[in-house]
Amino acid sequence: MTQTPASFLPFVKPEIDEETIAGVVDVLRSGWITTGPQNQAFEAALSEYCGGRPVRTFNSGTATLEIGLRIAGVGAGDEVITTPASWVSTSNVIYEVGATPVFADIDPVTRNIDLDKLEAAITPKTKAIIPVFLTGLPVDMDRLYTIARQHKLRVIEDAAQAFGSSWNGKRIGAIGDIVSFSFHANKNLTSIEGGALVLNNEDEAELARKYRLQGITRTGHDGMDCDVLGGKYNLTDVAARVGLGQLKHIERFTEQRRKLAHAYFTGFEGSAAVTLGVGLPVADMSNSNWHMFQITLPLDRLTISRAEFMEQLKQRGIGSGVHYPAIHLFTLYRERGFTDGMFPHAEQLGKTTLTLPLFTQMSVADVARVCRAIDEICTQYAK
Repeated sequence: MTQTPASFLPFVKPEIDEETIAGVVDVLRSGWITTGPQNQAFEAALSEYCGGRPVRTFNSGTATLEIGLRIAGVGAGDEVITTPASWVSTSNVIYEVGATPVFADIDPVTRNIDLDKLEAAITPKTKAIIPVFLTGLPVDMDRLYTIARQHKLRVIEDAAQAFGSSWNGKRIGAIGDIVSFSFHANKNLTSIEGGALVLNNEDEAELARKYRLQGITRTGHDGMDCDVLGGKYNLTDVAARVGLGQLKHIERFTEQRRKLAHAYFTGFEGSAAVTLGVGLPVADMSNSNWHMFQITLPLDRLTISRAEFMEQLKQRGIGSGVHYPAIHLFTLYRERGFTDGMFPHAEQLGKTTLTLPLFTQMSVADVARVCRAIDEICTQYAK
């Protein structure tokens, strides 16, 4: 089956309006293209969005996690509990600050960290928790912070996928402890590359600023000092201008994504795919921003592999992705003692998950096309 390029439906595509493109051109012509006035405006707009909390921008969501851990005082000898069902940066940053990642398996229904297992994993060495809001669905924030308070733990929320999500009517970022957002090209709000930390007070915000640029504090036109070991994590004004343009549309983006997610549930209702065992995510239309729509494949009931299933979708002009293989089964982690079978729910998700197209320029008809294709493939290759 051959498709023309115009008919191909990718699994993600950013929406950037002409005003934003023109704004980037203005920044390029201004002569101030690295961190400057656009970055300041972006931080102020993000702070307003997050209920007035201090915000500092960075060049990636990985940087924000690492700096969040440093601000929380996490270092050598400490343990940080997180989930093995995430992008590997979530736990890599724990090693980067000299601490040890401790994994707790996921709840197979929500696909987020199982809070019972999280609490059971706490030891005297535990210093912090990094919960991940997979596909934009928050964990039970009330229970999470009850656990954190009881055990006097810091929380660095990996909300990389959750900009625009909420918990019981309160925006993610407006509540909680330290909150880390990513603005990578595939996120609901993009600055091409980038991220932001939402912090608790101005002291944390100032420390974040220092960590962002070599620990430097300027003391006048010709003076400076360095009192912390920082890095090079600043966001450019070009990227900040893209983020500002995106932020104007975030409510519409979220509404459209929820509409498309609802269309997926409608399209799969009573389908051959679901009858065969295709697994659907939690149908949360109030808290989740629907960063991604992920199904799980009943590979034990199919005569093809996941890779072959994805190729069949591609032949029908439909893109797809895998988010994510279980972190603890990567070579880096196996070399540190992790093995198969330690976190079975995360392992099963990692082996069977498939991310379907979901982006704001899609139509309900596009969703129906994807659902039909999955039905066709499941029917054709059912055992």
